[in-house]
Amino acid sequence: RVAITAGIEKEKSKRMIAFPTFFSDKIGTVVSKLYPGVSAKIEVGPNNTKGKNGDYQCSCSFLIAKEMGKMGQKSNPKEIANNLSQNFENVSCLEKIEVTGPGFLNLYLKPNFVSSQIQDLLVNGIKPPPCKKLEKVFVDFSSPNIAKEMHVGHLRSTILGDTVCRLLEFVGHDVHRVNHLGDWGTQFGMLIAHLQDQFPNFKTESPPIEDLQAFYKESKTRFDSDAEFKARAYKCVVALQGGHDQNIIEGWKLICDISLREFNKIYERLDIKLDPVGESFYQKKMEELVPELEAAGQLQLSDGCKLIFTKKEKVPTATLR
Repeated sequence: RVAITAGIEKEKSKRMIAFPTFFSDKIGTVVSKLYPGVSAKIEVGPNNTKGKNGDYQCSCSFLIAKEMGKMGQKSNPKEIANNLSQNFENVSCLEKIEVTGPGFLNLYLKPNFVSSQIQDLLVNGIKPPPCKKLEKVFVDFSSPNIAKEMHVGHLRSTILGDTVCRLLEFVGHDVHRVNHLGDWGTQFGMLIAHLQDQFPNFKTESPPIEDLQAFYKESKTRFDSDAEFKARAYKCVVALQGGHDQNIIEGWKLICDISLREFNKIYERLDIKLDPVGESFYQKKMEELVPELEAAGQLQLSDGCKLIFTKKEKVPTATLR
């Protein structure tokens, strides 16, 4: 019963409206008319007595009686409930309003109205609720790191993000599913350097890297224990960020492609669609932004780094090397 929504004929509207909200508004109008000055919250919810006392129920008469008591006007909740039911505006979907117990309002839907709504759902499907303004919405989710396996945190974000996207898309918003991949940084220097050592012909012969996680661990071990390899890894990072060494760039793309193929196996299994927009996407934009920040006097130099501070924070919000 909670899920059923319908366009009420008397409202002369084709909008789909939820019954709890619809009836709460209607009862609220009657309360304002009969008991001006009373600010009791009006809530209508589904009746959980399996249809014995109606489809929806409201207990606002008790709150109204309490409010009136504070104002020095004693009143009986059942009397208030009777007044509300007698003055309730007739609507086409409602069969009757009944007062039970010490003052509960029970609302009964017309059976033929309910059946017609269910038939409409079966034939036409669920219709989205009305939305006053459709927006362009960006949802950033999943965001795994290249050369590493997804962990449960990534899967949690992936499922929750996709759920949010589906709901927004159902309503009609222009949704952009952003997968902010970790595809930039120092780790790619050591991965590329290790790739060059292990598979020097990687540009012409596809390297048999089936377990990229193991490949990453191998490169990390060398990075931590081999000073010469560590120095070469840093040079690879600088070359990658410079964007001029095609050999380095192709090694980086190869590593990213292997990771993405593995990620996509999971996305396909979960029926999730994403637009990959990794950290590398912002590299060229940073190259354009830094001169603007320098010209505006927003950067401070410290140990070879360019720092961005704000008035409220003592710690820099960004560090540029």
